[in-house]
Amino acid sequence: MRAAYVSSLQPDAPLSGLTVGDLPFSAPDGWVPVTVRASSLNQHDIWSLRGVGLPADRLPMTLGCDAAGVTPDGDPVLVFPVVEDKADPRGYSLFSERHPGTLAEQVAAPRENLLPIPEGVPFAEAACLPTAWLTAYHMLVTRGRAADAGAVLVQGAGGGVATAAVALGVALGKRVYATSRDQWKRDRVAELGAIALEPGVRLPERVDVVIESVGEPTFEHSMKCAAPGARIVVCGATGGHLARIDLRRVFAMQLEILGSSMGTPAELAELLRLCATGQIRPVIDSTYPFDAIPDAFTRLSSGDVFGKVVIEH
Repeated sequence: MRAAYVSSLQPDAPLSGLTVGDLPFSAPDGWVPVTVRASSLNQHDIWSLRGVGLPADRLPMTLGCDAAGVTPDGDPVLVFPVVEDKADPRGYSLFSERHPGTLAEQVAAPRENLLPIPEGVPFAEAACLPTAWLTAYHMLVTRGRAADAGAVLVQGAGGGVATAAVALGVALGKRVYATSRDQWKRDRVAELGAIALEPGVRLPERVDVVIESVGEPTFEHSMKCAAPGARIVVCGATGGHLARIDLRRVFAMQLEILGSSMGTPAELAELLRLCATGQIRPVIDSTYPFDAIPDAFTRLSSGDVFGKVVIEH
């Protein structure tokens, strides 16, 4: 089958290790082959090409965590990207870490990882949900307890998780503040219904939930913007992982700093329901045919994206 895979690990030039070509396909016992109709890219794919979490002895490894497609019976399904993995310290792994990923004509998945796609939800939009949107939902609703929040701050809007958090926060009826270094991204944030700000500026109020995926450059600002008892939820550190933390502010304001990673099948099913009812619509930056996957990766790695980069198979 045709697949986009890591052929060599290139920490300093990750895209040079990307290959689109033929690989054998097989499905483990009890797993279901899914014909992929749409997939989407994540920063996780770039990290895999750099060799982060992917040792050389697992190559070639098909990339991709997100996929929507059809089963052998013709049922439209969305693939939940988390697989139980007792060998991993987290207790799980994602597709493309230990098992072949979704940037291929077919992907094999445990039957319990397949969620029915409701009528009216396009494959391309469904394929945006499993990693970025699921992470954002879990951060906001479960870890951040957004139901108890009035205002939310999202740092670094533009990337998949942050943009999803903006859209979800607005859909949940929260006052959403979002930062970006780029004026055009702030304009897009405003179109989503949020209040767009330059990084580091003073907010008109303290917020109850902060969505952090940037890390070192924004973390001090996140803490200063936090209301008493606020939750600062962290899912990544794209700008640097060694953030300085003023512990006096943590205990004086009784702040919670919470790590967050991925989400649950039930949360992913709820996202599908919200799409089906029109309450949310995934933000798609651009769409590429499968043969143009190298161009899609170039787009993602440029940083000039707002939302998800989608591959149509």
